[in-house]
Amino acid sequence: MTALSPVLKQATPITVDHGEGCYLYATDGRRYLDFTAGIGVTSTGHCHPRVVEAARAQVGSLIHGQYTTVMHRPLLALTERLGEVLPDGLDSVFFSNSGSEAIEAALRLARQATGRPNVIVFHGGFHGRTVAAATMTTSGTRFSAGFSPLMAGVHVAPFPTAYRYGWSEEQATDFALRELDYLLTTLSAPAETAAFFVEPVLGEGGYIPGNTRFFEGLRERADAHGILLVFDEIQTGFGRTGKFFGHQHFGVRPDVITIAKGLASGFPLSGIAASRELMAKAWPGSQGGTYGGNAVACAAALATIEVIESEGLVDNAAARGRQLLEGVRARATKAIGDVRGLGLMVGAEFTTATGEPDTETAAAAQRLAVDKGLLLLTCGAYSNVVRMIPPLVVTGDQIEEALGIWSAVLDEL
Repeated sequence: MTALSPVLKQATPITVDHGEGCYLYATDGRRYLDFTAGIGVTSTGHCHPRVVEAARAQVGSLIHGQYTTVMHRPLLALTERLGEVLPDGLDSVFFSNSGSEAIEAALRLARQATGRPNVIVFHGGFHGRTVAAATMTTSGTRFSAGFSPLMAGVHVAPFPTAYRYGWSEEQATDFALRELDYLLTTLSAPAETAAFFVEPVLGEGGYIPGNTRFFEGLRERADAHGILLVFDEIQTGFGRTGKFFGHQHFGVRPDVITIAKGLASGFPLSGIAASRELMAKAWPGSQGGTYGGNAVACAAALATIEVIESEGLVDNAAARGRQLLEGVRARATKAIGDVRGLGLMVGAEFTTATGEPDTETAAAAQRLAVDKGLLLLTCGAYSNVVRMIPPLVVTGDQIEEALGIWSAVLDEL
């Protein structure tokens, strides 16, 4: 009998029958409050009626129109619609399927546009599992171990992770920028550095937001040396942080952004956005793919953007995110060393009495939450951060429901 690969490890024992809004319903009939959102994918909740209808209608007219062979209306309409929400100046897009593909496309564009071989990433970042993206990932060795040699030309600079260093945010930022300058002096000369790749909020790295001065420092150095600044918005984009894109909290202009996850409410669709001038520097034939810009996924993305805007989901993410962050902080016990986040990305870091990462307790908390009807995930280098990622449609009452379960979990630990 054929089975799934034995190395695939499920975070929960649940087999899902169907989903609706912020809830998943198991095959045994039990209802779960889903604060994983498919790792930030189901932005409009499970099976939003407008997304379902858009996909259903598209399936009946065209499922696949390979977009380097023919054009189709959902692709063209989505391209135009994205122009209304993308940052100013990013007026050219390329579509692919997954976050890793988007990162690889942005990497290829950066190298081809600048003629430079190296890129700098930041410690704790997650950019994907394909070879180049995994090389650029430093949130844990599990994403890159066992298939070396990896790609050359990737250098790692510190991210201002104040809690890990035991410093203030100001001290951590000073350190990160100083070490970036040292890296540019000792490892990757500016004239050989194509791009900085950075997440506005570290995702797999532990739900750690950056800060304005750090990102301004990256922009200043990029401008001074002709380096491209690439914001990885795969998890932080499309309202997740309480702004349409995460970098907008910090007032810093990107040269390129990568998008995926919440873009199409669960349909596989990703892409990169840049200025037309920059995108035109990609070499002919370097962008393409069989399934990129799939018609059904594009129709779902169009409906997703309409729902996000018409239902005020960006503002809802900001308000509900504050409620969730404040609630998790108020309930923190001695087992939790830090609570942090931005919008509907909230992480609780479990530590021992001596401040060491407490992976075992974090795992126990995640399992207990599932037993009590709340789906959560862990993240961080040591998997000791429990993260909460509800859909953007989450209500205040559902936040309180989740906080009530979380309180019961912490009481029982």
